[in-house]
Amino acid sequence: MICQIILYLINYRKNMTNISNNEKLLNTNQFMSEAQLQLIEILKNQGITNKKILDAIIKNPRHLFVEPALKGRAYENKPLPIGYDQTISQPYIVAKMSQIILEEDNMNRVLEIGTGSGYQSAILSSLFKKVYTIERIESLYNKTSDLLKRLGYKNIECFFGDGFKGLSLYAPYDAIMITASPPNIPEILINQLKSTGRIIMPLNQKGQQKLLRIKKNKNGILKKIIDDVFFVPMLKGTQK
Repeated sequence: MICQIILYLINYRKNMTNISNNEKLLNTNQFMSEAQLQLIEILKNQGITNKKILDAIIKNPRHLFVEPALKGRAYENKPLPIGYDQTISQPYIVAKMSQIILEEDNMNRVLEIGTGSGYQSAILSSLFKKVYTIERIESLYNKTSDLLKRLGYKNIECFFGDGFKGLSLYAPYDAIMITASPPNIPEILINQLKSTGRIIMPLNQKGQQKLLRIKKNKNGILKKIIDDVFFVPMLKGTQK
């Protein structure tokens, strides 16, 4: 009888532990879902109206791309550090750049300069048939490319290299997104666009960064300044 009582108590304790762990998981998931919805409302109020963009924000949870210690802050509308002197961009900036670059339909292939955390790549993967992305920091490239594979992103292809050189292997592209701030517009990247392609980038003009949209046409390019922004600088070469 005593053995049966002890066995019962052991099983009871195991069951209660499982229930407790499940409740914690449910509470965490509920928190993340509520935080995502709150973020969506914030983005709407800031002018993000394209349903494809809002759906992509929901479909690609930001907490999967932030550092473990910062997961509780994943849905703040702020940039967060990811190491290597890099950041995961503010959700509003991610959404805004995506909305600008998606002004036209039938845009199949996009090149991203600066993979970083992989979050922007993930958002683009919901909007384009194929995403090519380049990271210049080798250890960050290894980390993020592995993460994207583990998360099951089939239409993202990661490369280690110098973003100033672009990726001629798969050019021309419908669009190019630059997620670091260069001091000028890289001519090589213009040449890797389709004849009606576009670039969205933060251009550093004498210490002031401006979000710039570039449209290519048969006569050259059209440039439009969108907003003031702040990004990490775009650097030449690669880093081990």
